[in-house]
Amino acid sequence: MRPRNTRKSEITILEEGFTARDFMEEIITGDCQIDKDAFLVADLGDVVKKLLRFLKTLPRVKPFYAIKCNNCRPIVKLLAELDLIVPARQKLHWSRNLELNLTISFMQTPVNVPYQVCSQMMTFDNEVELFKISQNHPNAKMILRLLADDTNATIRLNVKFGAPLTICRHLLETAKKLNVDVIGVSFHVGSGCSDPKTYAQSIGDARLVFEMASELGQKMTLLDIGGGFPGTDDSKITFEEVADTINDALDLSFPEISGVNIIAEPGRYYVASSFSLAANIIAKKVLSPPELCGEENGRKKNMVYYINDGIYGSFSCSFFEKTLVKPIIYKKPSPEQPIYNSSLWGPTCDGLDKIAEHLHIPELNVGDWLLFNNVGAYSMVTASEFNGFQLPKIHFVMPHQTCVFLLSENVQCC
Repeated sequence: MRPRNTRKSEITILEEGFTARDFMEEIITGDCQIDKDAFLVADLGDVVKKLLRFLKTLPRVKPFYAIKCNNCRPIVKLLAELDLIVPARQKLHWSRNLELNLTISFMQTPVNVPYQVCSQMMTFDNEVELFKISQNHPNAKMILRLLADDTNATIRLNVKFGAPLTICRHLLETAKKLNVDVIGVSFHVGSGCSDPKTYAQSIGDARLVFEMASELGQKMTLLDIGGGFPGTDDSKITFEEVADTINDALDLSFPEISGVNIIAEPGRYYVASSFSLAANIIAKKVLSPPELCGEENGRKKNMVYYINDGIYGSFSCSFFEKTLVKPIIYKKPSPEQPIYNSSLWGPTCDGLDKIAEHLHIPELNVGDWLLFNNVGAYSMVTASEFNGFQLPKIHFVMPHQTCVFLLSENVQCC
């Protein structure tokens, strides 16, 4: 049941019956953790499971991974080998560094890159972009980015991008006058969407834009439904709920007979649940009753814990996501232990480095481990070494059965 390293690989293959959690516990209890540094374990098998789930549940939609969500090399290499890399202009260097044959397209606006590195496909949502493209890249295949309702998303994107439905006809007319080829429509309902009906509304709006283009003699062939899919089991909605809504909307507005190609750009869906963090308590403070604000809080002491990772590291998404951090205590406390109101802080000198508060947990000690699940999306990709603290090491693992499956599909990822 012991893990073994693959030859010339960043990935550790887990033997039958050995899980990513087992691997994490082995590191915690091993001799190599004398300094008790924080570390991450990334389960590539979880990523593959998510892919197979997507293909089964949304059979008409081809998913392309959004690298901006998590650009760790083994993740990108795996999905690139599976031909599921999505396009982002800031990631052009991946095709050189990874020696991969990536298909690059620019699925956001505005675009301002040299002609010689331009993709054929780019998005636009305003006249200025159309004029710029007509002058600098007249052979581009343009995709009109439609404004979507993202009020129920964790991170809203349409405050920055997207054309309202009311101006789409004008934009299509302008594109025709400039002889710019518009081949499709895209939209994004926001990262971490919690309302499946938003997809249905956006797909219906996209159908109207297709009809506008048809009336102008322009034939569109591509619909990009973006991302926003839930990436964890504790999300407000399930992936299956979202998929059912999308499938019904596509059957209504874009039936297979239409010949329109449907693609998507999942990011957090693939990687959110694949990463887990182990961090150590490096300091502790007890707030006794005299220090507490308000007599009502004076009955019990409050606990303050500092761990060796924080919002400048694996919790960097805390800057733009309001998510509830739920630590798992590695050493299970006994039921008789009293519960205290506790807060959790990172290691830096910044007063903003607060990970969680109002945690009702037993008293912990310096040296104890805390585990955190679902930290794969928009975490390490936005992390820094602020205050001189190094980022946690990432251990990439893959279950043996996943490796066998990939090899049977001729995927050379490990």
